Amino acid sequence: MGKMFYPAIFHQEEGGFWVSFPDLPECYTEGNDMKHAYEMAVEALGLALVSRKTEKEMIPEPSSPENIHVEDGVLVVISFDMMEYQKKHNSKAVKKTLSIPEWLNEEAMALEINFSQVLQEALIQRIQAKGRG
Repeated sequence: MGKMFYPAIFHQEEGGFWVSFPDLPECYTEGNDMKHAYEMAVEALGLALVSRKTEKEMIPEPSSPENIHVEDGVLVVISFDMMEYQKKHNSKAVKKTLSIPEWLNEEAMALEINFSQVLQEALIQRIQAKGRG
């Protein structure tokens, strides 16, 4: 799940905007101005998608903007990157047990290499190489 583009409808009201998502009826938010509403829309979209993923519910494909009828409001396409959202909101460390050859362990320890950092960097490179980062 890389970068996605979900249509949102920004409804202007006194004091700002409220935002709805045609593809995610449970997802609403608001903001004081267009910029704040957009930032809040990205967060709300992330929360809705992660919640569906966690609950093993279907994550809908984004609708094409031309297929959405807007009666009151402005159609805005929200750019959302699941990897960036997860980095920002789910950076809790988890313990992993792994095995490496003894000689490699000794050499790395002698050079004071941070195993966790190296593994994280390698995993990020591998994820990006597979087009998911």
